[in-house]
Amino acid sequence: MSTGVRRRMGVEERRQQLIGVALDLFSRRSPDEVSIDEIASAAGISRPLVYHYFPGKLSLYEAALKRASDDLAGRFAEPHDGPLGARLLRVMARFFDFVDEHGPGFSALMRGGPAVGSSTTNALIDAVRQAAYEQILAHLGVTDPPARLELVVRSWISLAESTALIWLDGRRIPREELQAQLVHDFAALAAVSAAYDEEMSALLRRVLADEPADGPFTDLVSRLIALAS
Repeated sequence: MSTGVRRRMGVEERRQQLIGVALDLFSRRSPDEVSIDEIASAAGISRPLVYHYFPGKLSLYEAALKRASDDLAGRFAEPHDGPLGARLLRVMARFFDFVDEHGPGFSALMRGGPAVGSSTTNALIDAVRQAAYEQILAHLGVTDPPARLELVVRSWISLAESTALIWLDGRRIPREELQAQLVHDFAALAAVSAAYDEEMSALLRRVLADEPADGPFTDLVSRLIALAS
């Protein structure tokens, strides 16, 4: 029979456990609403022991954000196979998976929370945005982006963030529709920029040349033609 003796964790193992517990709680409720006592209870340890590993809730929150930001940045990684539109659809599906799983924490991070405004938090958010930016450029096959392309990609990343935040407030639009719409938004932003710049125009023509008839970019063109007629 089991004696029910609890295994003693090492220092790093306990730290990782606390980060995981905190991230789970922060993902379901705003970090402002989660107390150290709740974290300790969920981890099965005492409140003083939490402070043994972390000096306060802020440091634990920042550690949880680091794990979440690494996860989120990884959602933009995608094999460079197949048409760009299909790749972006898969990226957006994984991005919204994260938003769905970590809704309150994602919202608190972007709108305001216990660590917002700190240098650590700002660096984590910037790192996620930069990882997404670099991934999109890699998909486009561009290493030295012109100014207009940088504007398009960074604007699109900000749009994805704000769209996710609005969606979390009631989830009134089907998630799959928003994922497709954001892919269409990328194409639309690129198309507007291409109207002003030959380099962007050449890039867009190259991307569209690889799109299948049933791809999301082709779907956008069909929708716009139908709207115009």
